[in-house]
Amino acid sequence: MTTFNDREEAFEKQFALDEENRFKATARRNKLLGFWVAERLGKSGAEAEAYARSIVLADFHEPGDADVIRKAHQDLSAAGQPLDETALRAKLGQLMAQAVEEIKAGR
Repeated sequence: MTTFNDREEAFEKQFALDEENRFKATARRNKLLGFWVAERLGKSGAEAEAYARSIVLADFHEPGDADVIRKAHQDLSAAGQPLDETALRAKLGQLMAQAVEEIKAGR
């Protein structure tokens, strides 16, 4: 019975680690998106950092990516540089791959 309990505990620890890494990757992806949008909006330095942070925080409004996409879309549209949802979702996919690689590399 101890072997079963050990395996169960190991699976639970792996699940917790996977969830933590998924959260980190999503937050990093959102920050990367924030910097990408900030660049398109002409922001740099502390202003770009603050904007990227606002994109990360936007993700806590509702489950999924809709809140992040909506914020980026609204901000780009307000600046006269609209991107459709499909393009923003494609960028999120690209940035998620980059974020996962960065986390795996320990950055």
